[in-house]
Amino acid sequence: MAGTGSKGTSPEKDGASGGILQKLLSIFAGMGDPDSEKKKLLRAVAKDLSRSRYKFYRPKGGEALPGLGKFFYEIYKITAPAQVLLGNAAGSGALRAFVIESYLSPEQRGLSERLTEAAILELAKKQSLRELQEAVKRDLNSFVAVFDGETSRQIDAAYNTLLAFVNFVNFDYYFLLKKFDSGIPERSFASRPKFESINGEYVADDLQDFLEVFAAIDFQTDWKRLFGALKDYRKVDVVQPEAWAKLAPVAEELRQSQVLEQIVRHVKKDPYWAAKPRIPGERIVEPFLQKLKTQIETILQGLVQERRNGKIDEAAKQIFGTSVVLRMKNYTDKANVVFAKKMLGGFTQSQSMNYLKAYLLDYFKKDIRELADLLIIRGQWTTSIQSQQLSDNYHALLEIADQIVQFDEALADEGELGTKLRSALAKADRDKEAVKYLRTLLKDVNDRATGMVSRAAMSLIGTGRIIKSLVEDLGRPHHELILNWKEVEGQSPHPLKEWMVEVYKKIYYMVQLLQFFTPSGSSE
Repeated sequence: MAGTGSKGTSPEKDGASGGILQKLLSIFAGMGDPDSEKKKLLRAVAKDLSRSRYKFYRPKGGEALPGLGKFFYEIYKITAPAQVLLGNAAGSGALRAFVIESYLSPEQRGLSERLTEAAILELAKKQSLRELQEAVKRDLNSFVAVFDGETSRQIDAAYNTLLAFVNFVNFDYYFLLKKFDSGIPERSFASRPKFESINGEYVADDLQDFLEVFAAIDFQTDWKRLFGALKDYRKVDVVQPEAWAKLAPVAEELRQSQVLEQIVRHVKKDPYWAAKPRIPGERIVEPFLQKLKTQIETILQGLVQERRNGKIDEAAKQIFGTSVVLRMKNYTDKANVVFAKKMLGGFTQSQSMNYLKAYLLDYFKKDIRELADLLIIRGQWTTSIQSQQLSDNYHALLEIADQIVQFDEALADEGELGTKLRSALAKADRDKEAVKYLRTLLKDVNDRATGMVSRAAMSLIGTGRIIKSLVEDLGRPHHELILNWKEVEGQSPHPLKEWMVEVYKKIYYMVQLLQFFTPSGSSE
């Protein structure tokens, strides 16, 4: 009775309200479930693909349809010739230079041509080295000024657009198409392929790669201008402009639909996947100008070295009758081979030391020594200053001649320096400290050689000046330096004036020669 008077709800009503509440709770609980949300999004992707007008993919079964193969086949027909013509274009310095040149006016192109190696070498035949360097510097500064900020930006943008097209062309369409028709021939379009439906997993990675380059293409760009530039570059149409004009709007519409991205998302079961466009961001103007500057500097340095070598050869021939003089036994270019293997400079004064040793031992100790003895001993000098200077320079050169012999012998395998060098070389491969020590040894050896060359040059200059003064004094009616010229001439084994003139010439050429190897030496 008490139950019949109760105001509570019936069990049936309690069960119905409990079921609704349970559903509401499950919905709210599912809102925070990542897996549930992912499945929901994938169902939406599948629904979009089923409704798409592009019959590329069947969500039920995850099949890539023949229509997808046909789409890529149409692109392949248009781009296949360009793959051959532009296969290596992305890494081509010629393409970069071509794009830059396409932005130059005729006057600017003329300026660029004057900065080529051929033009510089031709100008070098007509101008002195200093004039050439100044002319090239003017042209280079004028050419660099052409590339202001806006021009550089336009050139970089044009090249990156071109690079995106090259990447699009060079996608491996053939590899992808063979999955739809294994018998399809490469770059042959005489017969229609027979595409079949295939498992979407077979092409998902290919689609990902394609979308990277597809997303970077600007189909709204001025393709007529770009293809015209490419035709100038390759001397032939890289693609048929009319065919591309038909493909571009279709491809752009497809890209806007994102159907290819949807296929990848469904196959990969990742509704959040997004393509990462491979957008080129190259800057070609700055590296181009830097490379040009380096090339020009190398050309000019080569000309400096060539003229220097020419003058060295000319001076050597005046002294020795040949430019090839080999008198050093151990301090030689041949010995440098072993140092080069260790990436070390080796003996840097071998050429000058060969010349100096040959001059001092073969010529100075004979002709100049005989002349100096005659002048110093037999001459009645008005003052002892110049005779003392001649004597000091003469003895300094004799001392240097002995030092060169001792220096060269010390570098023999069993010599003091040679032993140290061989020991350091033997340890250099496994001991970094030995390499440092070897560098220090070589520096000390080369400094000693440079010091001998410099001191010899100074003593020869002093000797030459005095002999020149004596030649002039001999020709004066009233002598100012030596009073008894007649007596000295009588003791001379050769006609004295001609002898002194010949000795002076040899000294002059030797000084010129040595100055190329001293720190203050000039290449002019």
